[in-house]
Amino acid sequence: MAQINVINQKGDKVKDIELNDAIFGIEPNQQVIFDAIVMQQASKRQGTADTKNRTEVRGGGRKPWRQKGTGRARQGSIRSPQWRGGGIVFGPTPRSYKYNLNKKVRRLALKSVLSEKAIEKEIIVVDKFELAAPKTKDFKEIITNIGAGRKTLFVVDSSEDYENAFLSLRNIDSMSMLLADGINVYDIVNANKLVFTEAAMKKVEEVLG
Repeated sequence: MAQINVINQKGDKVKDIELNDAIFGIEPNQQVIFDAIVMQQASKRQGTADTKNRTEVRGGGRKPWRQKGTGRARQGSIRSPQWRGGGIVFGPTPRSYKYNLNKKVRRLALKSVLSEKAIEKEIIVVDKFELAAPKTKDFKEIITNIGAGRKTLFVVDSSEDYENAFLSLRNIDSMSMLLADGINVYDIVNANKLVFTEAAMKKVEEVLG
């Protein structure tokens, strides 16, 4: 099993922990990662685009001219698609773009992106976050101490007192925080660094192990 340092808020090493190879040491499956990202992006689509077909367009109840004798092509309604102001042919209608992947596939995708971050040395483990009050300046100092940098995803456990940390980072551009049971492939791939609290790391290994 690979080992990783656990540091405190000041960036000092506290101890070593072992990473679960079944989660952080597998060969990343790129196709599964791609499928999971596409699924998440599809689920975010509103699907509210809508056009009116000839039955929904207002007007056109009367035949514009008689069937025969005018020399013109026969027409049944001025709301046919070929008329200006007529209905739309094959236009979009409200729909859901959501679809699901098999549970095993979703778990494999998560393990793959976590393993990829571990291979690239982009995982940091902090023992815990302790802030007396919500203060962005204090949290920026922590970010500098632990070497997090831009586009960092912080992962905490619901059992921890993380509220002050969450309130402190929400004004920092490109930083975000998730609970351990809410991590997902898209957010992990989108982050340059992953910062776990020790409790969050245990939770992830418990759920995915």
